[in-house]
Amino acid sequence: MTSDTDTTPASPRHAADRTPVLQAKGLVKKYGRVVAIDGSDLELYPGEILAVIGDNGAGKSSLIKALSGALVPDSGEIYLDGRQIQFRTPMDARSAGIETVYQTLAVAPGLDIADNLFLGREQRKAGPMGSIFRMLDRGHMRSEAKRHMSELGVATLQNIGQAVESLSGGQRQAVAVARSAAFGSKVVILDEPTAALGVKEGNRVLQLIRDVRDRGLPVILISHNMPHVFEIADRIHIQRLGRRATVITPKSHSMSEAVAIMTGAAEPPPHTA
Repeated sequence: MTSDTDTTPASPRHAADRTPVLQAKGLVKKYGRVVAIDGSDLELYPGEILAVIGDNGAGKSSLIKALSGALVPDSGEIYLDGRQIQFRTPMDARSAGIETVYQTLAVAPGLDIADNLFLGREQRKAGPMGSIFRMLDRGHMRSEAKRHMSELGVATLQNIGQAVESLSGGQRQAVAVARSAAFGSKVVILDEPTAALGVKEGNRVLQLIRDVRDRGLPVILISHNMPHVFEIADRIHIQRLGRRATVITPKSHSMSEAVAIMTGAAEPPPHTA
């Protein structure tokens, strides 16, 4: 823990006094003799970007899947706003306010931006046209989609009716992140959001993540891009051998120190962040 006087929303100096928005305690997941998660813990506090890093096979993907309902742990506990919960499916997590954007994005390329934002949550027209004839209220969905994109500062998408397949990689990522921010009332989880993006588009996505955090949604960021992690994260959860090795901050440790802890070349410090 640092002794600086930084007053950013997620300063670790304040985190110890807060109830985590999302918390995992002792999660375990085994596949036969293979242990994917070995008693892992995690805390996400209000108003912060928590980066989760780890070498291949460290269990970070399994941990995130457990938090997003894509995986049911064998044992352990998950808490949302201090209340114990149990997710059986991703829809359970989404209903609880946890939105996840996986590296594959899960966008429908042939649909437009508005349709992608409301994918699985389509809004129907009022009255018999919606209830009987099942007609979609495309006008309302497009106006709401435009509002959500504008609130996140995504100014490069002028035509909300544009097909997603015509967008650049960064713009597609912006659509996926905007969808998570629009419907995530508690937590947004982002899996490698800047992977395969150029420098300019990667920086735009990083700013988009900051905007989501600044709107009041805490973010879990899974990334192998260490410069991006150290640029944007408030705290860094290091996963190793299926469990949390420690939590550091960009101010308390350097990138090389983080990598050394992640790979086992250095002993992790006590978890104080």
